[in-house]
Amino acid sequence: MSQAKTRIAAVMDEIRLRIASRSYLPGTRLPSVRAQAKAMTVSVSTVVEAYERLAAEGVIHSRPGSGFFVSGPVAPLALSEMGPKREREIDPLWISRQSLESNASTLMPGCGWLPDSWMYEAGLRRALRTVARADSSVLADYATPLGLPALREVLARRMIGSGIEVPPEQIMLTESGTQAIDLICRFLLEPGDVVLVDDPCYFNFHALLKAHRVRIVGIPYTPSGPDLDAFSAALNTLSPRLYITNSGIHNPTGATLSATTAHRLLSLAERSDLVIVEDDIFADFEVTPAPRLAAFDGLSRVIHLGSFSKTLSASLRCGYIAARADWIDSLLDLKIATSFGGGNLAANVVMSALTDSGYRKHIESVRLKLAKAMVTTVERLETLDIRPWHTPQAGMFIWCRIPKGRDAADIARACLQAGVVLAPGNAFSQSQSAGDFLRFNVAQCGDDRIFQTLARVLSS
Repeated sequence: MSQAKTRIAAVMDEIRLRIASRSYLPGTRLPSVRAQAKAMTVSVSTVVEAYERLAAEGVIHSRPGSGFFVSGPVAPLALSEMGPKREREIDPLWISRQSLESNASTLMPGCGWLPDSWMYEAGLRRALRTVARADSSVLADYATPLGLPALREVLARRMIGSGIEVPPEQIMLTESGTQAIDLICRFLLEPGDVVLVDDPCYFNFHALLKAHRVRIVGIPYTPSGPDLDAFSAALNTLSPRLYITNSGIHNPTGATLSATTAHRLLSLAERSDLVIVEDDIFADFEVTPAPRLAAFDGLSRVIHLGSFSKTLSASLRCGYIAARADWIDSLLDLKIATSFGGGNLAANVVMSALTDSGYRKHIESVRLKLAKAMVTTVERLETLDIRPWHTPQAGMFIWCRIPKGRDAADIARACLQAGVVLAPGNAFSQSQSAGDFLRFNVAQCGDDRIFQTLARVLSS
């Protein structure tokens, strides 16, 4: 393809991307050919040709004397088309699909959950039997808007262990941690708002925020929390509405927030309109609890949330939000509008499992398994010159730098052909600056074939 054709295609792709992301709605006037040429550093004739081709396809239309306009109707929302195009190997949605659609023979050191055999199966079976004998309303009725009172009381007591004092009336159950964040975004955000995330961060934060059509800005993450200089600069120049983070065990780095960083971060946030969302999904894996922003803040500007998919069962979709009372009231309306009643059955099973006499011992055994797996995995990766950026105190994730000169997406692509699903660094990085990193789940690294495949790929 000639350079001229490539430049024309680039202009066309840019317009299609803005239409797909709904930045350009039907009837929107496109930039003039001169403005578009200047913005993309191409010639006016290139833009003219690109616009004419898009008009021929019916994507846009011309109004003599007025310019070019987007044709209707509104484009269906296509998350994969929003934002810069990424190779599928580092597309968050694609990685999730590969992990969720895997079969028994697929090895998944890149996935984000424990093996089935590590989950609380015996306790869940007991909980299911207990709930099956419960009143028929548990099996048939909608839950109350806030969710099962007994489970909210359990959660309030559990949060005290992290220094978070919240009454059950300020806790709302959700269908999952992801739904919790979605409801918060619906509550607080408008399209075009700026949202800060850690760089790197859990890749589904990127995908979910795309659906809300906001501007996502990454803040470099350090072993003790976000880079505060970058955080301060973003507050001063971008006026962000939201910051989403993990205060406990961070995904993907495994790092933990320090008390000093937490206090300074909240001090910065107090001088702005920023709301902080603290995702605490990995709390039960901690040996020594890390500082919680919600504890220091008293749920004034921090919203605390979590779920049980990592410790109890991913099949039980149950999460929660803890927030100030007036926000919970508004979130309740959104919950009813978008999902009506909550999962009464799931909440009862979760409560029974959490209060089962064996849960504490189960979690202790999981922590021990993770600690042993962390040591073993680090040792085996280091023999391949794959080295940890930081050695986590607890949890399942380790963020590793690959050998110099290698590309994580290339490694992931080659390993996938051998049935090994990896998680390349740029899937987690808004700035796309983690091309030489991979996230490993140590709980999923017990099979020798993973390291044999990595060795073969790295030697090729």
